[in-house]
Amino acid sequence: MTSIETRLRVMTWNLWWRFGPWEERFPAIAATLAALDADVIALQEVWDDGERNAAAELAAGLGYQHAYASRLDLDGVQMGNAVLSRWPITGHEMRPLPAPPDKEELRTVIRADIDGPRGPLQVFSTHLNWRFDQSNVRQDQVDTIARFVHESPLRTYPPVLCGDFNAVPDSDEIRMVTGRMQTPVDKLVFHDSWEAAIDRADGPGFTWSNDNVFAKEDLEPSRRIDYVFVGWPKSQGAGHVLTSEVVGTEPVDGWQPSDHYGVLAELRY
Repeated sequence: MTSIETRLRVMTWNLWWRFGPWEERFPAIAATLAALDADVIALQEVWDDGERNAAAELAAGLGYQHAYASRLDLDGVQMGNAVLSRWPITGHEMRPLPAPPDKEELRTVIRADIDGPRGPLQVFSTHLNWRFDQSNVRQDQVDTIARFVHESPLRTYPPVLCGDFNAVPDSDEIRMVTGRMQTPVDKLVFHDSWEAAIDRADGPGFTWSNDNVFAKEDLEPSRRIDYVFVGWPKSQGAGHVLTSEVVGTEPVDGWQPSDHYGVLAELRY
């Protein structure tokens, strides 16, 4: 059987809301996205102040459509997740992620239904609780995400799940996603694009890195916590990961775009 040779470029990136010098960082974010030219972009920590929405502005600059969802309001400015798409977004749905009252961070996952040129796509963008000691919370959140994916409309292309999971690859919550421990839903397993890529750069793939001028201020270890996951490949290799790279690493006009680096993966599509 001949494998599909055309590609889908999918990116995920945490934009660091309006923290730090956000007004200077925002043009750097826009320029980086334009240069990378991904087909679909999952974003986290996206702000909306009621008059301006970062996802809408970034999408407009690219000529893309967007979907946005948030439950968290910080002094009148929302923080949420978004999906930007080169192709029409025909619908979207948000699910809240669970957490105990004393650990509630009002996290969400959003699904965008995309009318792609070679068939429909479902792309999910999420952001899990951040504290190192809350693996149990993140495991419950992964359970909710997996059930949301399972309950979504039937797909002809593997689901694409992106986001800032605030967890390293050997954590229990990530192992639930990749099938290295019991999965929340039978037969729902994702490939980690960084691990699965046929072609990628050498190195650890850190997306939280002390090479980043903003990240190093938090005095945390460098680690890989942002992911593009894709479900099991389908006919002719649809969804098979070809390349994966860490992106958003370089300053633009002297400004580091975010405290996180992003991930860009190419999939057979």
